[in-house]
Amino acid sequence: MGKLTMTSFVTLDGVMQAPGGPGEDTTGGFTHGGWFIPLADAGFGEFIVGVFARAGAFLLGRRTFQTFAGHWPRVTDPNDPVAGPLNRLPKYVASRTLERSDWKGTTFLRDPVAELPRIQRELGEKELQVHGSPGFGQTLLRHGLVNELHVVLAPVTLGSGQKRLFGEGTVPAAFALAASRTTASGLAILTYRPRGQPAYGDATLED
Repeated sequence: MGKLTMTSFVTLDGVMQAPGGPGEDTTGGFTHGGWFIPLADAGFGEFIVGVFARAGAFLLGRRTFQTFAGHWPRVTDPNDPVAGPLNRLPKYVASRTLERSDWKGTTFLRDPVAELPRIQRELGEKELQVHGSPGFGQTLLRHGLVNELHVVLAPVTLGSGQKRLFGEGTVPAAFALAASRTTASGLAILTYRPRGQPAYGDATLED
């Protein structure tokens, strides 16, 4: 069964909103769009090429899908390490409002949580990958459906931004650090796998 992986670009203060450009997502009057791009160095490029090489299909939230669909179909080189998989492989989109897309291989899911076991069985050893999609990603995390979480932590703070990796309603959970690396621009790329419930102690206990 294919594992579900999630890749998120996050600031030090937890913001995921509009990493790729000023007009990507201005929800809530957000004015910092494009904060990630100056940090996307060669080390990050090597990481992301490896991620997309493992993809068997993509699972996206509505807004991220619309952002991707507005750009990646125009990159027609089948050997492009990101556009190639995105244009060629199945794309499942969590949306109750969208009904059709000209992007080949797109399927809309009204109840993605219920559909996941079937999709993962069909993938074999390939990954079902979530990119961006902060709201939908929070839903997947709350249901304990993410098998591997890649957090690309950027050395910036923004002080605003409604779209975050973890928000209200986050379920307490523990994660094991499976891999880590840093890049020349200061990105910390951290891979986590869930390991159940958090452990608790008490530093106030006296002998």
